[in-house]
Amino acid sequence: MLDLRGYVDERGHRCFAAWFEGLDAQAAARVTLALTRMEQGNLSHAKAVGAGVFEYRIEFGPGYRVYFGNDGDRLIILVGGGTKKRQQKDIETAHARWADYKRRKKQETA
Repeated sequence: MLDLRGYVDERGHRCFAAWFEGLDAQAAARVTLALTRMEQGNLSHAKAVGAGVFEYRIEFGPGYRVYFGNDGDRLIILVGGGTKKRQQKDIETAHARWADYKRRKKQETA
């Protein structure tokens, strides 16, 4: 099993959780199913989008996406979510959040 955790920015804002809470019930159910599959190690719908970030595609509605980075072999950090329509902007945001996560983690261990 993989451990999925949401990214929290420097102000304590839970970015992935905020996006998820804005979904309607059907979309939230599909995303929950995708997260369950990810926890079980099924990343077959994921592809790299650069800078250590991956995009997990959910074939439902407007084409939901979950963005994440791998912190070691067992930990996945969920840095955001979005749809196909906003894909490029969502990827850029995910890159920035992942870079921030890695920078702050490095400072904590230094």
